Amino acid sequence: MSKRQESKHKIDRRLGENLWGRPKSPLNARAYGPGQHGQRRKGKTSDYGLQLRAKQKLKGYYGSITEKSFKKLYAEAARVRGDTGENLIGLLESRLASRMYRAKCVPTPCAARQFVSHGHVLVNGKRVTIPSYQVKVGDKVELREKSRQLGIVLEAVQLAERDVPEYLEVDHNRMSATYVRVPALGDVPYPVQMEPNLVVEFYSR
Repeated sequence: MSKRQESKHKIDRRLGENLWGRPKSPLNARAYGPGQHGQRRKGKTSDYGLQLRAKQKLKGYYGSITEKSFKKLYAEAARVRGDTGENLIGLLESRLASRMYRAKCVPTPCAARQFVSHGHVLVNGKRVTIPSYQVKVGDKVELREKSRQLGIVLEAVQLAERDVPEYLEVDHNRMSATYVRVPALGDVPYPVQMEPNLVVEFYSR
């Protein structure tokens, strides 16, 4: 069960952006911050504030990633050769829960986490119940046969608000997806602008 199931849309109003691009976001009806001071004019944000906001956006987008887990992903991204921000995006997109969401097997990242935890997903034929499991290029992810006709799955496949990205090969008849390559930032279809470079600056302080 996602740790933020009941309040997952509050981050939209706090950040002032429709983080997942969903029509159900409360920001569509109230395009201002929460609380009695939500409509007040905001002052200039400091560099630290911009970096913190970028981190909150990226963490929030992928569901219930704890600070400890997110910082661990950042440390791993920093160890790998290449641009740390791009590496971080690649690691986030390689998580099993992210694969399920991108393949349109579930409607939201939070639902993807719950779906994996409840044992509906197979990786190369073996059941995996860890949402943060790192899927490798060439791995085949699929739903268990008895899970393919669940209402949440059939609803997600029909969603018109997002498409399957090019770094996945998806067969919705078999409810399976193969990870073709690790995506760069520009390949990921975020509904809002993500700034992993500011996240790198935040942890590099």
